[in-house]
Amino acid sequence: MGKRKVPEINSSSMADISFLLLIFFLVTTSMSVDKGLARRLPPPVTNTEDMKIDVKERNVLVVLLNTNNQLMVGGKYTDVKDLKETAKEFIKNPNNAENLPEKRDTVLPNLGAMKYTKNHVISLQNDRGTEYQAYLKVQNELDAAYNELRDELSKERFGTTFAELDEERQEEVKVIYDKKVSEAEPKNYGGK
Repeated sequence: MGKRKVPEINSSSMADISFLLLIFFLVTTSMSVDKGLARRLPPPVTNTEDMKIDVKERNVLVVLLNTNNQLMVGGKYTDVKDLKETAKEFIKNPNNAENLPEKRDTVLPNLGAMKYTKNHVISLQNDRGTEYQAYLKVQNELDAAYNELRDELSKERFGTTFAELDEERQEEVKVIYDKKVSEAEPKNYGGK
């Protein structure tokens, strides 16, 4: 008795078929794109002696976000929707209050003589268990505070929005309302 030959399966087009299937799934699958925050990192510190900065307590607004997504601003529990107005008042200090940042005088070519809170800082701290959505809401409210203040000053002095100003005037408005948000490394306050 002789050996029987097993018929072979034609696999010459198998590579073509699998390649076409791969392309089909790549084209038809939607990729989820994570949204994040567009932030420019500060330049590296070359001289550690420059890091010694004396910051007065009145110039710092501490914003804490705990593991339960509760917001504390300046030692008081606050709702996120109230953060923008609190931040705007802190940054602007319209009545030169003693408990808000001290104001300095400056003269700018297009804006003229102005008083502004040069040394203000918003210190944002969050817990490691803080939800990302809650963190984003806080960031958005702080951004909105700076954007509204810049728009208000632009409309008051130039009769137009900040976005419509030329680059020179935008830079002057940014001097007055320079975004100063300091983000500390997350801590384990809540224990999650």
